[in-house]
Amino acid sequence: MDPIIKTVLDGFTPLSLDELNSKAAMLERLDNKYILPASRFRPALEAFSELFDVLEIDGKRAFTYATTYFDDPGLHGYYDHHQGRRKRCKVRVRDYVDAGFSYLEVKLKDKRQVTVKKRLKLAEPENGLDQGALDFVETCHSDLYARPFAKPLAPVIGMQYERITLVAKAGGERMTIDTALRFEAANVTRIVRPDMFIIETKSKLGNGIADKILRAMHMHPTKRCSKYCIGMAATGQVARRNRFLPALRRLNLLTPAHGT
Repeated sequence: MDPIIKTVLDGFTPLSLDELNSKAAMLERLDNKYILPASRFRPALEAFSELFDVLEIDGKRAFTYATTYFDDPGLHGYYDHHQGRRKRCKVRVRDYVDAGFSYLEVKLKDKRQVTVKKRLKLAEPENGLDQGALDFVETCHSDLYARPFAKPLAPVIGMQYERITLVAKAGGERMTIDTALRFEAANVTRIVRPDMFIIETKSKLGNGIADKILRAMHMHPTKRCSKYCIGMAATGQVARRNRFLPALRRLNLLTPAHGT
């Protein structure tokens, strides 16, 4: 972790996982994402320390996440987002490396553009998506959109990063801070500088305490900042990426991808 951020983070009050879930599970929320270097983010993080607690498990405050995204042969998960379609669906398996468990996660958007996330704990994630997992995807999609998903899925990209989670002391709002991002797809690896952060605020109305602090410091959301879409674009897996250029530029990922 960047030493500037770690120093500030050490001053936060710790919060357990059970306390986090009771205060702000946030499976349905409005999100804003910000891409900031450590030098710009530090003043905001210092301000957050009086209003937010930090998730801590076994003395750790930064946790490794490894995520595999699945898409169909037409990459509708990517292109539906690129085209700004209201009804869209992303499917991933997330490994919580430090905790030793994995979830299948289905992310959708409802008619209010609220993010809806559904999760299924996986007993054997190394086996990919079995029939039970595929049925779960179908159910999530059909329940929200009243139509089948009906697309074959295969893994298309893997990524890994460290995540810090903050929760508002008053509850009802949380924030994730991702760093040390690494994308791998089709023998191409892209790594983001360790002093760059993707900050995601999650609140009921999309205008929480964190957003107000960031805005007051002249920091504004980066539109179209899906890590899946950024990774697919950065590793050269897609033909169109123009809507993600601002995020790619901020993360210094516009240079051509090279194979490993």
